[in-house]
Amino acid sequence: MTGKFISIEGIEGAGKSTQLQFIADFLTARGKQVVVTREPGGTELGEKVREVLLQPSEHPMAQDTELLLMFAARAEHIQQIILPALNRGDWVLSDRFVDATFAYQGGGRGIDEQRIQALAEWTLQGCQTDVTFLFDLPVALGQKRVEQRQQQKDRFELEKQAFFERVRNCYLSRAQAEPNRIKLIDASHSVEVIQQQLTQQLELLLETPV
Repeated sequence: MTGKFISIEGIEGAGKSTQLQFIADFLTARGKQVVVTREPGGTELGEKVREVLLQPSEHPMAQDTELLLMFAARAEHIQQIILPALNRGDWVLSDRFVDATFAYQGGGRGIDEQRIQALAEWTLQGCQTDVTFLFDLPVALGQKRVEQRQQQKDRFELEKQAFFERVRNCYLSRAQAEPNRIKLIDASHSVEVIQQQLTQQLELLLETPV
């Protein structure tokens, strides 16, 4: 791999979508070819799986089904989008990657971490982010921001506060365990302050040899 791989993570309402474009523009302005993608999704097949995963339903999805669908979409994503881009020397910027599965299906749903890790090792085959920006904020603030959008909620956004508390705690535990890869961004601040935090981190990343 000759490019670099960045993912952004966080609970609902953390403002990831706003900052995704900022990061892409920042890197492009510095001469990097940037591929912007997302999970679940990123490929034609992955986007169809995303619809299934996010569509609210009166019939709850089995936890194992949810987990396996996430990794099925990810396997396609890695092979069709991420690895080809990195091998070209492009930088990949993904809205969520495998940390989200540990946080949502592991922390949120309570699926055993070892089961997730086994699927990750099989599916990723060594593909991991160079840096992950974790947009962190209190769950109550994130939920307030989601409500202010006045949009129909997806299946995950309809979860209760306790679910997102578990997701957030799992994210923070992973950031504590991998501080060199997962960089904590305080998403409770204004857009401008958040972008200052990102700029500092991105400048450091640009200085690191590929």
